[in-house]
Amino acid sequence: MLIGRKVTVIGAGVAGLTVARALALRGAEVTVLERAEAIREVGAGLQISPNGARVLRALGLGAALAEAGPRAAAVELIDGVDGSRVARLDLARLRPADEYRFLHRARLIEVLAQGAREAGVQVRLLQHVESVELAAGQRPRLVTATGNEHEADLLIGADGLQSKVRQALNGTVAPFFTHQVAWRALIPCEADAPPLAQVFMAAGRHLVSYPLGGGLRNIVAIEERRRWVEESWTLRDDAMMLRAAFDSFCPQVSDWLAQVEEPWLWGLFRHPVATHWHGAGAVILGDAAHPTLPFLAQGAVMALEDAWVLAEALARHDSDAAALAAYQATRQPRCSAIVDAASRNARNYHLSGISRSIAHTGLRAASNLMPGRLLGRFDWVYGHDVTAGAGG
Repeated sequence: MLIGRKVTVIGAGVAGLTVARALALRGAEVTVLERAEAIREVGAGLQISPNGARVLRALGLGAALAEAGPRAAAVELIDGVDGSRVARLDLARLRPADEYRFLHRARLIEVLAQGAREAGVQVRLLQHVESVELAAGQRPRLVTATGNEHEADLLIGADGLQSKVRQALNGTVAPFFTHQVAWRALIPCEADAPPLAQVFMAAGRHLVSYPLGGGLRNIVAIEERRRWVEESWTLRDDAMMLRAAFDSFCPQVSDWLAQVEEPWLWGLFRHPVATHWHGAGAVILGDAAHPTLPFLAQGAVMALEDAWVLAEALARHDSDAAALAAYQATRQPRCSAIVDAASRNARNYHLSGISRSIAHTGLRAASNLMPGRLLGRFDWVYGHDVTAGAGG
């Protein structure tokens, strides 16, 4: 039982706020430590697929999700150079009961932050955790940048790519630069823009775009390059660099990129899925456990799933050891498979020469003749329901 159980969460992002609400609704007394002076998100857009929407609905946030961004009607794969459609996944027709949403990352954070506070979660800002010490038989110990020390009954690391909790559990492992970089940008969008996610593909690069509602369009552009780029969400770049990288693309893309003023740029790194997700009174989830490349739109959604499974495991098991072991056993294989599938998607989008021609021909045939089967390739991702049996 979690009634009165004290839990400390590091990080007020998607993973941290979701697990905080999930635990608080089950009776836990949850404190979230956030390093920033306010809960905010500098990212651009994201997609919430049905497996993530099910978690939000089960947490009582379904109505807020519906208001946060438009419901996706379809995904289109497009030849980036000539603008011709390669394939269309008609979500509205083929999966009418499933909820796919586009929304600004900041809107999701707002929904989760409000939900956490309404559930009684205490959020403490300006809490920059510099180190985490874990030892068998002792409570986890945190040290902040100001020198304050804090012991936790149960510590949850939702502290992202540079997770101090992951480091305490697994040591330091250097990530691998994929020789790909990504630009992120928001531009104005007409109110009647169709709710489509469009992927424009070409040799060595691709661009994804979809409307977010509220007069905004999200753009993520990926380019293969040899030179190293920092792994950071806060690095700016010259818009001319982005336009030059995609100057051979069709007019639709060129028109969008002409509106970009100062995009964000970050290097894409492949991190291994953590070996140890828990130990000595601590556990990790989300990007702290399994950072992924952004080619299957599952980063935030995996965090939502993690949060639900972790909260359920802690509520159902008699000991933390049993609960955390069950959580890792449930989540690690699925998250590893999704991380691998995202990596494969990047290669598929960037094909060149005869391989690209063959692949596009096959996709066009499948889209026309077997659209349900084409979409069904990802049913193992989107059809999954970690909340099954939860009610609501």
